[in-house]
Amino acid sequence: MSNRRFVVAIPRLFIATSAASVLSVFTPSTAQTPNKDVEVNSSAEAPNRLTAAAQVLLREWDGPYGGVPPWRLVNPPDFEAALVAAMALEIDDIDAITDNPARPSFENTILALEKSGQALDRLASMYYVHTSNLNVGPMPDIEATIEPKLTKHQDAITQNSKLFTRVKSVFEKGDADWTLAQQRLVEKIYKRFVRQGAQLEHAQKQRLSAINVELAGLFTQFSQNVLAEEQQKTVVENRSELDGLPESVIFGLAEKETPADSANDGSGTENGKTKWVILNTRSSMEPVLTYADNRNLREKVWRAYYGRCDNGDTHDNNAIISAILKLRAQRAALLGYATHAHWRLEPQMAKTPENAMQLMLSIWPKAVARVKEEVAAMQALADRSGDGITIQPWDYRYYAEKVRKTQYDLDFNEVKPYLQLEKLREGMMWAAGEAFGFEFQQVENVPVFHPDVRVWEVRRNHHVVGLWYFDPFARTGKRSGAWMTGYRDQSNMDSAVIPLVSNNSNFVKGQPGTPVLISWDDAVTLFHEFGHALHGLCSTCEYPSQSGTSVARDFVEFPSQLYESWLMTPEMLTKYAVHFETGQPLPAQLRQKIEDAARFNQGFATVEYMASALVDMKLHLAGDVKIDPDQFERATLAELGMPNEIVMRHRTPHFSHVFSGDSYSAGYYSYLWAEALTADAAEAFEETGSFYHKPTARRLYDAIFSVGDTVDPTEAFESFRKRALDPGALFRKRGFVTGDQ
Repeated sequence: MSNRRFVVAIPRLFIATSAASVLSVFTPSTAQTPNKDVEVNSSAEAPNRLTAAAQVLLREWDGPYGGVPPWRLVNPPDFEAALVAAMALEIDDIDAITDNPARPSFENTILALEKSGQALDRLASMYYVHTSNLNVGPMPDIEATIEPKLTKHQDAITQNSKLFTRVKSVFEKGDADWTLAQQRLVEKIYKRFVRQGAQLEHAQKQRLSAINVELAGLFTQFSQNVLAEEQQKTVVENRSELDGLPESVIFGLAEKETPADSANDGSGTENGKTKWVILNTRSSMEPVLTYADNRNLREKVWRAYYGRCDNGDTHDNNAIISAILKLRAQRAALLGYATHAHWRLEPQMAKTPENAMQLMLSIWPKAVARVKEEVAAMQALADRSGDGITIQPWDYRYYAEKVRKTQYDLDFNEVKPYLQLEKLREGMMWAAGEAFGFEFQQVENVPVFHPDVRVWEVRRNHHVVGLWYFDPFARTGKRSGAWMTGYRDQSNMDSAVIPLVSNNSNFVKGQPGTPVLISWDDAVTLFHEFGHALHGLCSTCEYPSQSGTSVARDFVEFPSQLYESWLMTPEMLTKYAVHFETGQPLPAQLRQKIEDAARFNQGFATVEYMASALVDMKLHLAGDVKIDPDQFERATLAELGMPNEIVMRHRTPHFSHVFSGDSYSAGYYSYLWAEALTADAAEAFEETGSFYHKPTARRLYDAIFSVGDTVDPTEAFESFRKRALDPGALFRKRGFVTGDQ
């Protein structure tokens, strides 16, 4: 029952300049074992009854680097039978633990659990890559069928009375010779069982399992509805409607209809007809809202994006959300918690919803006040220009960009020619070498799941420590956003097992033979997600369920947010932010403008994020009541004093963080909690005068990046910072410090 980290593509946020997207990690324990409380599959259904193709999926990975995923052998229709067989195989592992006549010990119970279900771990890694990156053909139906089975599988192991009795015995007995990591591992596993209902009565376990299975189906429906809505398009047939947009963006939107072989430069002047397609995703929507002069187009694109899954049609998610909230509340009560929020936050750094709310509400009034200042500046500019409008949500980004140019003489379109995707990829690898001693070498002998994917061997001190997979481009069936995935966790139980990690993005391919240019926000996101990957690659833990990013939800974003800091360093920008035509580095005066404007528009960035975080928390503090999501959203925002010119970053009907699984439910506050740590940690480097200060970087590696969950996160942070957290750093970073603070 090792730690299984699978990802849902979920947009990231809350960085200095709004942004694209993120890691979302969740850890379903997909093990199942015979249990009087939960019906399970018999091991007789396992591999010998599978097709040869399905059997291939169950084999140990072979090839270099201790084995790698055999992507070329994957046939999606084989997933269901192979996953069912893998669950059955894990039954044997669990039976071996529960039937062991020896007294329960760390070795024969806890360690045995860490080693159980390895076939399922491997197979599920490949399955979840397909649900997130290649969700086409039969995959939606497979996902809808298999998710409830995996959930039932999880419940079967956590509700296994014989297994829990052994775990409890080891926990209560303890051992003075255990290492700190072993102590934490035993405690975490024991509490996981308790939190998942191991101590409930038989009827209660049955009800809990029924709730979890129903939720799994609802999560899948929600996710597939969002994915379907993201396939919707706004089609523009007159190029003049795109006035104001950068030429590189216009080219990326262009689609030639006929003839098929005619040239397409995005101009609409070649033979055949060109149309321009704006997808219903953040990466496609944000440039239009930021640069398009056509206000009607901005409003149309805005309404399509923020109205996703809220249109009363087959993809409407409101009824699904109501059902999810009610089931979560019932589950929390069954487990003895006041609300779902209390259940979710118990193992996090925040510990209680009250602590999370206290942090958010300390920031909220200052952010709202800043929004009023920002809107006043934008309205004044619009009035001076004679535009005759009152600022609306679809105007905010557009006029904010104009104010930025006025106040800071900064046009990010001037920056974009210096932001080549491949050069920045080289740069973030270089910075990882400077900070952590990593070396990257691209390799060709590793299978990939799509031609766009490339692989790098990662070395430290001349030893291979992992593989990094890079999947940068958008495609049909790939969820929007950017994220990190762990294909295999680092561990060192019987032998050293290196991690396999991936970064996935949704950049738009450019014209063949020309560099892909990305926005400043996208560059920040690129570094953020690579920070997650580094967190996995730096891991030096013994047990897989403690390694890499297997940490508290409100701590996991800290290393990745901190790694964004390296992008802005002069060393990085001088070496790797070079003009795609001239090769000249980003001018020093342009770097200074970016730095000067770092706190610009922080009212907008903070309020749109925190509105989502506060609604999330309040939804899950409401308890077992019937909730109309739209009405609740409106009432909550009105109560909070939400500015009319801004909408939630993730409106409730498409809030995938919260309703595509339990992972971030009542936990969207985590980005803010982690940023408090990030702001203080960044000051540790600033105090030395450089983010390349070797002793500080070494301390960061030793105290944070390499230890996983073997150390309490608060203690880990204090070990790095050599003192307790200074919450004032967050206010300083956001520019919300006033004279009385």
